[in-house]
Amino acid sequence: MEELSRRRMLLAGGALGALGALGMASPARARTLWTWSPSGSVAGSGAGTDPEWVWDEEADPLLAAVIDRGDVPKVNQLLRSWTRNDQPLPDGLPPDLRDFMERARRLPSWADARKLEVAAGFNETRGIYLNLLNGVGGGMLSTAIPREARAVYYSKGGADMEDRVAKTSRLGFAIGDLNAYRPDGKVIVEAVKTRLVHAAVRHLLPKSPGWSQTSGGQTIPISQSDMLVTWHSLPTYTMRKLIEWKVPITPAESAAYLHLWQVTAHMLGIRDEYIPATWDEADAQSRQILDPVLGPTREGVELTDILLGQLAEQTSPGGIDRPLVNALARYLVGDRVADWDGIPREPFWEKAIAAAWPKLVAFREKLIPLPLVPPLAWTIDEAARQYIMFYLTKGRGTQIEIPDTNRPS
Repeated sequence: MEELSRRRMLLAGGALGALGALGMASPARARTLWTWSPSGSVAGSGAGTDPEWVWDEEADPLLAAVIDRGDVPKVNQLLRSWTRNDQPLPDGLPPDLRDFMERARRLPSWADARKLEVAAGFNETRGIYLNLLNGVGGGMLSTAIPREARAVYYSKGGADMEDRVAKTSRLGFAIGDLNAYRPDGKVIVEAVKTRLVHAAVRHLLPKSPGWSQTSGGQTIPISQSDMLVTWHSLPTYTMRKLIEWKVPITPAESAAYLHLWQVTAHMLGIRDEYIPATWDEADAQSRQILDPVLGPTREGVELTDILLGQLAEQTSPGGIDRPLVNALARYLVGDRVADWDGIPREPFWEKAIAAAWPKLVAFREKLIPLPLVPPLAWTIDEAARQYIMFYLTKGRGTQIEIPDTNRPS
């Protein structure tokens, strides 16, 4: 713990130097100064500390101790049986870990059960859009976030991306489920387990030579800023696309969907003073911390190719043609991000999707009759459906587990 505190003091003291190094080392534009006010957060106030220099002060030293004691295999085995929000923690957990998890599993005082129920209904009725955007779209954005791409690549999960996608899908599936925050749901379980994983990675990844050489000066990964960047690549990005696609959304549904992700951010360990209170605040924060850091990396290009290859090969017996997969991903994130991710151009399918997808959305929302939907649109619709089935079923046969090593060199 003393070593962790010492490193943080060094980081705080060397902030300007680290930012300069990041600006030179990263192909993306340098970070902007943190000016977002905590008055726009769910907490309504806060110290205003730049989240770049904040991690998880409670979980980080705890998981470092769990790893150093050699407790990870035992803990992972015990936590496999913990699967429901209302389920007691399994017997046999180390006392310090149990105490932390009992606190971490509590919903924030500001959680609104009514809004969470509205969000569950919204997820059910808009599932095809939400799963497509959070799955393919969010996945392609994540590989264009240099820090996230490198953290994934050099951590243990980077060596087996099929397993890594499965573990990520568990949390995404739990968030989108109808019973997400109900007693028989799984979001609380998967979020707390993910928080443990993040803390473990913070302890392990600085020991990876590959990560250290490409981290752009960052000494401890997955800061609160990094977590917010990832958060914005999911709900903030998704809501922007839904609006762009002219999907009808009521004010109650919009507020509820934001609330679902606000509560989930809290459960993942993001401080309340950083969680945006409104979509306007979310957009403002996203423009400050997500947009400027997007860019290409070798690791991101490699991960993108693996992810899209899995989608093309495994979503159905015959698979979806890779050109269609490429074009769908490019449509979701735009040409700039797609180019950074190394996604090939597919002129035929790009034009087809750009013309057909708006018609599919309008038809699904009962805004236009069936005859106005071009026949090719159903091929695209089936590709989207196949991907969603891939995404939703991928995480059912795996468990989110605490790593105790990095990616093998």
